Amino acid sequence: MSLPPPPPSLQRWLPLAAVATLAVGATVVLHNVDPYAAGNPLPSCPLYALTGLYCPGCGSTRCLYSLVHFDLPGAMAMNPLLVLSLPLLLLMLLNGAGIRPRRLDPLMRLLASPMFWLIVLVGYAVLRNLPWAPFTGLAPG
Repeated sequence: MSLPPPPPSLQRWLPLAAVATLAVGATVVLHNVDPYAAGNPLPSCPLYALTGLYCPGCGSTRCLYSLVHFDLPGAMAMNPLLVLSLPLLLLMLLNGAGIRPRRLDPLMRLLASPMFWLIVLVGYAVLRNLPWAPFTGLAPG
């Protein structure tokens, strides 16, 4: 027997509650596990291990570790796109929960576009693998 679905007023808050729960869990883990330490239990990037190329997510674990420890320069050195995207992702979650400031409507339409994120992520992946300055600064570390 399955549970009845929650009321619509509660359903809109479920994604935000799920992300908040995951964020608390990740914060606890990253507060106690150092991804910079050799032999840590956190996974490394499989794409980098196979190809030697940085994906858009490379350095995210170390970036989040730095943010948990209030090290913004360290976080920016690991994955600047993630640091800059976190407030936008929060806005998207709040928008999905029904908190929609009217003046942010044009930004919300842009952020809701999968094509926007495809261009940003693919472009970032290409740029962070270019071997000359200033693009070498986008590589983790």
